[in-house]
Amino acid sequence: MKILYFYPENPLHKTQGNNARALALLEYFKDRKIEVDFVGVATTVFTSEEIDNLKNEKLISNGYLLPIFIRKKNKLKYFFYQSLPNKITRKIGLFDRTRIGHYDAFNAILKANEYDVVLISYVYWSKLVKNGLNLKNAKLMIDTHDFLTSQFQKEKKFRLGRFFQKEIEILSSFDNVFVISPEEKYVFSQFINKEITLVTHALPQNSSSKTAPQYDLVYVASNNEHNIKSAKWFFDAVYPLLSKSIKIAVIGKIGGYIGEFDNVEKIPFVEDLNSVYQQSKIAICPMLSGTGVKIKVIEALSFGLPVVCNERGVDGLLNKTNNGCLVSNDPDEFANYIKKLLTDEDFYTKISTEATSFFNSYHSLDANYKLLDTVFSLKVINS
Repeated sequence: MKILYFYPENPLHKTQGNNARALALLEYFKDRKIEVDFVGVATTVFTSEEIDNLKNEKLISNGYLLPIFIRKKNKLKYFFYQSLPNKITRKIGLFDRTRIGHYDAFNAILKANEYDVVLISYVYWSKLVKNGLNLKNAKLMIDTHDFLTSQFQKEKKFRLGRFFQKEIEILSSFDNVFVISPEEKYVFSQFINKEITLVTHALPQNSSSKTAPQYDLVYVASNNEHNIKSAKWFFDAVYPLLSKSIKIAVIGKIGGYIGEFDNVEKIPFVEDLNSVYQQSKIAICPMLSGTGVKIKVIEALSFGLPVVCNERGVDGLLNKTNNGCLVSNDPDEFANYIKKLLTDEDFYTKISTEATSFFNSYHSLDANYKLLDTVFSLKVINS
């Protein structure tokens, strides 16, 4: 089997949950010996050198990068080829992140090769395969990652019916739609007469690899708007309630939006997140808004770490209770959960055991790989 997999960013940058999901898919393809050609979008940090790294990890056979388009340097082109046509046809530009040159470059790859499956990441990028040109006999799949209509609620021109209709229209053009949460599967299945597959985020079971804790709390997050707002809530409302002897590790770009504190170590990037989880006692996931599964919650649960989070932190989990997560939107209760986990050994053990049990039941590699084998029509012996 040969797959063309489009994912815009670098899957090897693991501090972002979306990248971790893309990497998990690549690791599944590698495990099942599926040949993968990968297409990303060139940036100043996602270059041919990064494509070579993916090849060296034997995650892909061939790699391509769609060209950089800098709007400031191409204002007239952007206006006449993208902005003006969208206004005339009343298209919702938010659903389209393709830029001039992307469609042609992607379809040149399709035209030159034969694929069994073309897998696109995000509704944003569906235009790469508009009209099905050059697909030949390939099955067309999309990994949604998120419910975009919900993400656009605060946009000035947002109209629920129009935006939702557009998202459904786009997804209906694919043969199989991957979703990451049961809530999204339920919503989409009511309106789309195509395969809707719940593909949860799967990881190796890591709870036995924990070492002596170096950090009391670990917080892993990128710098999207939801994380920025949630980090501010935690450090403004919860952090002052905690002992300053608690050692906190903040991993990822979110650190750039957090002040300086003596007991907080900010690490913008780590090559191996596992080493941080192994040395941590509790994970926190302040999350006041946003949709979909929080990949960092699942990563923490794979290490048997209790997770203290807001209600949005358990979005997409198949069980909302007894899952290793302690949930509260109240700053005092959030802080008290952390304090109790750090001081009550029996309570810590109970929540940690629940984390491991929940992870093994719903997010193990074995269960996820069997599902994907069905999706890709693979017959695997002794897998």
